[in-house]
Amino acid sequence: GSLKIFIRTFLAFRWLLITTRWHLRRAFPEIALNHIEAAIKASELTHAGELRVVLEGALTLAEVMAKVTPRARAIAVFRDLHGWDTEANNGVVIYVLFAERAIEIIADRGFNGRVSDDEWRAACVLAESEFRTGRFEIGLVKLITATGTLIARHYPLRAGDVNELSNRAVLL
Repeated sequence: GSLKIFIRTFLAFRWLLITTRWHLRRAFPEIALNHIEAAIKASELTHAGELRVVLEGALTLAEVMAKVTPRARAIAVFRDLHGWDTEANNGVVIYVLFAERAIEIIADRGFNGRVSDDEWRAACVLAESEFRTGRFEIGLVKLITATGTLIARHYPLRAGDVNELSNRAVLL
């Protein structure tokens, strides 16, 4: 109830104060971003889906006070990045809210009834275990690979496939 909301708000506010863009860049330096981009590119050589990675340091104080969940924020980011604007409705955004170590996968409607929430969740578990030990890049690359496998099962690579979305990770 209200105690849980208070605790989450307190923790998010605490993280907001100590988790800055600097912390995010420290966890994901330029070389890690290059490896993440390469992992996305390699993944997209095996399927016709479109994969994006978004890394956000922390929610704003206004978002925390409005009780925005990591899932709700991920959906908003998916919308803002036009994840649904792919020809086959097969865009996928991996969203990491670094302050909360929250990972969300938002998939376009082309995956409805094809990939279960449990399958997406199992892919996230790979990254979460690495995140707990501070190996953020390794965790994210494992997640990209697992997500690519799920995408390939339903959207195999086809001749003439065009890369519709950037492979570069977005830092917010």
